[in-house]
Amino acid sequence: MLVEIAGYENAGLSASIDMIQQFSQTTSSHDELLARFPPIGSRIEAVIEQIHRWHPPVSVRLTIRPADLESLLWSCDFCGEPITLGPGGDALVLDSRSSDGPGSHTLISHRHCLAERIRPENTGERARAMKIGKMC
Repeated sequence: MLVEIAGYENAGLSASIDMIQQFSQTTSSHDELLARFPPIGSRIEAVIEQIHRWHPPVSVRLTIRPADLESLLWSCDFCGEPITLGPGGDALVLDSRSSDGPGSHTLISHRHCLAERIRPENTGERARAMKIGKMC
């Protein structure tokens, strides 16, 4: 399988697609079967499910599950409740990096879960956590 992530063709990424769930479910139609198991040689779109930057090369996990292409659900790393990543969702993706060495860690959080964990006296940062990424 060849994977190309538009805009990152020369970034030295390692990509994988999780096929475990694909094989553990049955399909109800031929179209659903083709969506889960595209024909050899076909070009398909996938959603980036996870990015790990702890050790080079950067590892990218992709999903082609039809439900994920519409709306990717994940669990909040603070409260554990489901959260929608992507348009219409309320997720924040937090990348933490060290100033003195390689590696990073990603957390996915509800806006309110992050805001609640910021010191109460820091009202400006709490307000920004609730607004980041929103156009209005």
